[in-house]
Amino acid sequence: MANVSVAAEWQLLYNRYYRKPELYPLRWKNIDLSRNKVACAPFGGPIAVIRDDSKIVQLYSESALRKLRIFTSSGVLISDTVWKNPGGRLIGMSWTEDQTLICIVQDGTVYRYNIHAELIEPNVTLGKECFEQNVVECVFWGNGVVCLTEGGLLFCIPDFKVMRPCQLAETGAEDLPNCMAVIEPKYTVSGNVEVLVGIGDRILIVDEDGVQTVEGEVVQGLVQKMVVSWDGKFLAIFTHDGRILVTDINFKGVLLEYNCESALPPEQLAWCGLDSVLLYWDDTPLLMVGPRGDPVHYFYDEPLLLIPECDGVRILSNTSLEFLQRVPDSTVSIFKIGSTSPAALLYDALDHFDRRSAKADENLRLIQKSLPEAVEACIDAAGHEFDVSRQRTLLRAASYGQAFCSNFQRDRIQEMCKTLRVLNAVRDPEIGIPLSINQYKLLTPSVLIARLVNAHCHLLALRISEYVGMNQEVVIMHWACSKITASLAIPDAALLEILLDKLKLCRGISYAAVAAHADKNGRRKLAAMLVEHEPRSSKQVPLLLSIGEEDTALMKATESGDTDLVYLVLFHIWQKKQPLEFFGMIQARPLPRDLFISYARCYKHEFLKDFFLSTGQLQEVAFLLWKESWELGKNPMASKGSPLHGPRIKLIDKAQNLFAETKEHTFESKAAEEHAKLLRIQHELEVSTKQAIFVDSSISDTIRTCIVLGNHRAAMKVKTEFKVSEKRWYWLKVFALATTRDWEALEKFSKEKRPPIGYRPFVEACVDADEKGEALKYIPKLADLRERAEAYARIGMAKEAADAASQAKDGELLGRLKLTFQQNAAASSLFDSLRDRLSFQGV
Repeated sequence: MANVSVAAEWQLLYNRYYRKPELYPLRWKNIDLSRNKVACAPFGGPIAVIRDDSKIVQLYSESALRKLRIFTSSGVLISDTVWKNPGGRLIGMSWTEDQTLICIVQDGTVYRYNIHAELIEPNVTLGKECFEQNVVECVFWGNGVVCLTEGGLLFCIPDFKVMRPCQLAETGAEDLPNCMAVIEPKYTVSGNVEVLVGIGDRILIVDEDGVQTVEGEVVQGLVQKMVVSWDGKFLAIFTHDGRILVTDINFKGVLLEYNCESALPPEQLAWCGLDSVLLYWDDTPLLMVGPRGDPVHYFYDEPLLLIPECDGVRILSNTSLEFLQRVPDSTVSIFKIGSTSPAALLYDALDHFDRRSAKADENLRLIQKSLPEAVEACIDAAGHEFDVSRQRTLLRAASYGQAFCSNFQRDRIQEMCKTLRVLNAVRDPEIGIPLSINQYKLLTPSVLIARLVNAHCHLLALRISEYVGMNQEVVIMHWACSKITASLAIPDAALLEILLDKLKLCRGISYAAVAAHADKNGRRKLAAMLVEHEPRSSKQVPLLLSIGEEDTALMKATESGDTDLVYLVLFHIWQKKQPLEFFGMIQARPLPRDLFISYARCYKHEFLKDFFLSTGQLQEVAFLLWKESWELGKNPMASKGSPLHGPRIKLIDKAQNLFAETKEHTFESKAAEEHAKLLRIQHELEVSTKQAIFVDSSISDTIRTCIVLGNHRAAMKVKTEFKVSEKRWYWLKVFALATTRDWEALEKFSKEKRPPIGYRPFVEACVDADEKGEALKYIPKLADLRERAEAYARIGMAKEAADAASQAKDGELLGRLKLTFQQNAAASSLFDSLRDRLSFQGV
């Protein structure tokens, strides 16, 4: 009998059954759909209602001001607001995928509302042409809209998330279209919006790039209504002679044709899944047409609104909400009258088992081989049921059959129970989201939770997210922010305790984000208390800065050891505070202080000098000045003008004065003084010689250059000024004179007095200049016989080298000299004989 009562509610359309269960008796009062514009969100979403200003209606006990009211699908009022928006008559209204209500008025202005009837700024306009010509029709799809103006122009917003209007190609027709339908971008080859426009006896395909005319004889005559199927593959068309046609989206063949009783276009044309089409006229039954067979009529005595879903149509009336859908195959196999399918026998076996009848075992034996399929059918049928008691019975039948089925997936029933508990919870009239199982799978649990959160159903969202094993942070975060917004009268300390009690439920939750919301709502003290509980410095520190807690932010950043965070705080304080206050904050903290110094050394010398002066570190200022002088020297423009009055000398003088004020830096003070003195002398030399070759050279190079240029007096002056030693002076002068090949002056210099460096440098200078004759003047004066022997060898005088080495009685030296002259046989023989003589003598 149960099977009969279930199947009795079905309607047969050719070979397919349809059912129309009531989801809710609506709780609203005094709502007449015929007097209002209504927008229903898909996937069991909210319903927006506003009085239709294009109709003359009688006002009862209501205000003349129009109100935008938002209800759940069960008719529970969520929110309302007075409609005060300018721009003319409201032309179109629809919900986006993220449940934002889009309202388009005559002048092309787009107003957006959230589910709580709060206006979302800023408003968007479709453009100047829309403002001048007025919008007359809107066609919405999931996340976009196409608008038609009085001048026949088409404007489109392809994505409400971006809100960037664009104009489509002009049709060139003089008359306005009879009807329009939109193919969504995800179903087109080009990836752009395509609009099917019925103009006269033609159908045009319009996009941004151009206009195409549909070819062929599939559609003949005037088209009065069109609608694209949910999957974008089929098109339902109502023609001027009262025919309903279904073609594929490419117009390659007619899949359905039915002659309606009326040639007047229906007020609403909608797909019921992908198997049938619904047509609705006022004061006539709702007509459902399928591919074959007689149509089905549904009788109503009140106005209706059809809300297409992926697996059916929700039917909204003044008093109830119903769901018309094709009966799932699993449900048909169980409840069809006279069904003997394995699933029906399993369902019947459970009934016999409950009545303690032996026929239960007989039924199980009959379907033993098909038992897994029967169990699966019962589970699937339970998922498609809206009636909770029927869900329970079907799951019990599946569980009963599973007990005798060894190779069935054991957690299948558990998964379906989980899904149904979630669906039943959101279907509750107080929540009012009548999702089917197919819609739930398409929507996904995460989106469902987001919608519950958006509707402020935080407790249910939290329980569902916990139940299905999803992260609860999003729910708790949204609850905390909503609580702060709604709790203006609660003191900060009490509200903090309430928030912490819930926030601690989710490990790793961002206290900083909640604190930021508190600060945005003007509760800075609460924000400061909340951010103290944030464990992640990377989120804590920026918020502390935004609420003016710079000192705490610097302390937290320092404790974290993250140099990037410390730099973030330093730059923030640097911009906001006075220099002395900034210096005081970082002076006692080593890490921020050192990081600031490292950065300022590279980019902010002047500011760093102020810091060192404020902290009494004069030597550091002096080092900076000295460094600046060197940097200035690298600038080619710095050599122009006199260094005596130029910036380099001044910088070095300042550095010297600062070094002089500290006892520990006497050396640096003296070095700076001598550096300045050297620069002055070098500049004088460049002025007198008119050659820019002295500045920034060393003392030794300066002396050498003076001698090379023949300016011996200047060289002596540099020697005297900088107390150059005699040995160094002789070395420099010897090689400078050799460089100029002034051999006479070199000989004269060697005879002035006994050189403190000996005569070896004279010999080396001559040899390096390849003047062996000049070298012979000094080799005999070498006191060390070994040096004399090596000097003779360098100029190729083997006999003299051998004699000197023999006098030195150094056998090893003779061996080395032999190697030097190994190409000369006579010389090699001489060295061998001398070494043998020394060996004989026992030396």
